[in-house]
Amino acid sequence: MHHYDFPKTFRALYDHAVSLYRSGRRGAETYFDTDQSAWLAANGLSAQALYDYAEDEVAQGEPGYDHALAIELVRRDYFLNAQHGHGSTHVADPATWPGKDAAIDGIEWLPRIIPKALAKLRGELPSSMMYCCGGDRRFFKAHDILPAEFLALVWRHQDDPPAIINWVVSRRTVPAMR
Repeated sequence: MHHYDFPKTFRALYDHAVSLYRSGRRGAETYFDTDQSAWLAANGLSAQALYDYAEDEVAQGEPGYDHALAIELVRRDYFLNAQHGHGSTHVADPATWPGKDAAIDGIEWLPRIIPKALAKLRGELPSSMMYCCGGDRRFFKAHDILPAEFLALVWRHQDDPPAIINWVVSRRTVPAMR
């Protein structure tokens, strides 16, 4: 599997996806050959996630490689250590998530991003959803939260949503470093 070289291989696949998207190729299923797809699967990653990063990178200039790597390192860790290398067969249904305008303690998007982060963590996001999409990024920026940090928080407190909420609420009172 080459654990030590994970960031290097991930970077090559990320750059490959961005290049293909810039060239006009569309469809995650067309981006990676058999060996690349096998590497992604062995690490709990999906072609769709890299496609989504490439699409947003080209169209919006973010989230960027650094955030993508950090997010996928958390997902990979969960896949290898919590799921023991066996991905979930469940696909989350976003129609069951709270609406985009739902709020908890006055924090919009928080009720929606918790189940979305759980789905990302477990490898259950449908291809129509991206963790760290534009709406997620607005939430993360507004509350000065690193997307991978939030994903790790959700892992630690996956059975305790109030702990996640309390952490985000407490984050509001901490001034951001400039």
